[in-house]
Amino acid sequence: MIAHLKGRLESSGADHAVIEVNGVGYLVGASVRTLETLGPVGEFVTVHTEMLVAEDSIRLMGFATAEERDWFRLLTSVQGVGARVALAILSVLAPDELHRAVAGGDKAMVARANGVGPKLAQRIVNELKDKVGAAAFGAGPAASAPAAGASADAVSALLNLGFRSAEASAAVKAAEDEAGAGASLDALVRLALRKAAK
Repeated sequence: MIAHLKGRLESSGADHAVIEVNGVGYLVGASVRTLETLGPVGEFVTVHTEMLVAEDSIRLMGFATAEERDWFRLLTSVQGVGARVALAILSVLAPDELHRAVAGGDKAMVARANGVGPKLAQRIVNELKDKVGAAAFGAGPAASAPAAGASADAVSALLNLGFRSAEASAAVKAAEDEAGAGASLDALVRLALRKAAK
């Protein structure tokens, strides 16, 4: 798993950038927001990454911040939201704006992104509201980022074990409620598995 890349920005396009690290050019998909923060070609950059592995491809997604990457993971955990749609949402909404929209149930704000209709926006808000926690609404990005990242990873781990999306989300939510916001990924997954087994 590649967690981040540090290297020279070789080129960028409408939805991607090429970052050269020790002579190897990595093509990373990225939101418009991330591409705007990278700066001019030739500059030294750092991007947080998420690797997407499918039957016929391996793709690398790049993000300006770890928080944006965490939101990408959360968004793609929603049924019907692939990498392209998640990047479209992150192109129009900063992580703190997205957090406010989800916590406040503002589907119209989410629907501003290309390819996101009212039904999908409603599903995103409904499924992610419990994950980001309405209690953290207005607490700011720094307060919500660690929990969002750990919970998204825990949900992903359960999905990889064969759980359905709703089951995984519910088990992780129950584990978070019991363990508290600062729980580690390992602790969350173990507790979520116990909750799911009941």
